[in-house]
Amino acid sequence: MEHTSYKHILKYTSVFGTIQGLNILVAMIRNKLVAVILGPGGMGLIALFNSTLKLVGDSTNMGVPTSGVKTIAEAYESTDRCRLEESVCLIRSWSVMVALLGMLVCVMAAPFIDSFSFNWGAHTLHYLLLSPTVALMALTGGEMAVLKAVRQLGSLARISVYNVFAVLVVTIPLYYLYGETAIVPSLFLAALIQAVLTLWRSCRLFPLRLSFSRRFLSRGNGMLKLGLAFVVTGMMGSGMEFAIRSFLNVAGSLNTVGLYNAGYMMTMTYGGMVFSAMETDYYPRLSAVGGTGATLNSCVNRQIEVSLLIMAPLLVAMMFALPVLLPLLFSGKFLPVIGMMQFSVMALFLRAVKLPVAYIPLGRGDSRSFMFMEGVYVVMILPLMYVCFGCWGLTGTGVALFIGAVLDTVLLMVYNRWRYGYRPDGRVAVCVAMQLPAVIAAYAVVTLATGWVYWVAAIALALASLVVSLWLLRRRNRQDHNQGGRQ
Repeated sequence: MEHTSYKHILKYTSVFGTIQGLNILVAMIRNKLVAVILGPGGMGLIALFNSTLKLVGDSTNMGVPTSGVKTIAEAYESTDRCRLEESVCLIRSWSVMVALLGMLVCVMAAPFIDSFSFNWGAHTLHYLLLSPTVALMALTGGEMAVLKAVRQLGSLARISVYNVFAVLVVTIPLYYLYGETAIVPSLFLAALIQAVLTLWRSCRLFPLRLSFSRRFLSRGNGMLKLGLAFVVTGMMGSGMEFAIRSFLNVAGSLNTVGLYNAGYMMTMTYGGMVFSAMETDYYPRLSAVGGTGATLNSCVNRQIEVSLLIMAPLLVAMMFALPVLLPLLFSGKFLPVIGMMQFSVMALFLRAVKLPVAYIPLGRGDSRSFMFMEGVYVVMILPLMYVCFGCWGLTGTGVALFIGAVLDTVLLMVYNRWRYGYRPDGRVAVCVAMQLPAVIAAYAVVTLATGWVYWVAAIALALASLVVSLWLLRRRNRQDHNQGGRQ
């Protein structure tokens, strides 16, 4: 039970959370400088290009960055060095193949992407020039899979830190000197830096070796079948983001896209980095759980508890700090997106509940169920986004994210109970009951209060949420310790 204890979860969340926190800090500095130099319009253009890169990359990588981890990990666990090296060679060879495929698709689809995402100007050349970046992302994904599979988590953390600092130093001068003209070259350089850093570490462990014979590549057929579900899921997620930003560009303007992207980045993306720190340890633990009984429920419920107890005080504090943080981290031009961000913060609270549950199908190797639930979310969120934006503008996009999170949480709970017998226990209910009122009260205060009342309520609610989290975590740790003693 040690690897599923609250102490273990907190320990590894803290380790990876510290790294992610540093990444967030550097990313905030970079985004601040980019926002000041380029403004909302430039931020919108970067968001559209990044959405395109993600969509094309997720559509053409054949799931190698995800399914490749499983292939190499199995060889790593076997302690057969020859099998391990063959698996690494297989993943690298397929990474080169999908990199070329991604680059070709980006070139061929450039005119269509331009016509869909813009109603002004000619940006086909920009999308053509993005094709090498797609290839670099695919190569990096394969090497990341190698490092994850052989448990080089420390190396991954260092690469992440080096990468954000290098990208900051290289790209900001380009934006300052050349403005929006530097966006495409900067995206390429950022991908190149990450690829070089990852390859440098990976090739020190396993010297570069490739094979493109049909017989050798056919060994990856099983991996590609597993990866197909991840491709479809990635396409749905990336397609959703691309569709939303393209819709906002056409229905609103490039400034609207920039404002939405800034709000989404500060809430969902940065919040997602915190969840990513939790998932680094959680997913392998969940995958190691056999069956679908009490052990599975305990693993998932403990992760939900820790996620809630860590995130709730941060979300309450963020709710109050947004009017200060937004102009500080971007500029005063981005203040119209405050309403959207406040609803997004409440959506993040629900994400802390639903994300550990959403991983159950992946932990069981049931990629079809995972793909199905992701598809249901995309089907829900797109019409919600269109309707809510039409009713309430930018704030409506936050309303759509919140409503989507509510519906998705309910559906995940119902589906996973039916499919795997998962049930949230009383401890999860206690965490929700004690922390949800603080988040709701924080939203009420930021919309109704001003002046000294605002800040007194902010400090009181943030401290109350923090005290509750610390008390519950200490109590859970003590219960774990007592149970271990009796055993």
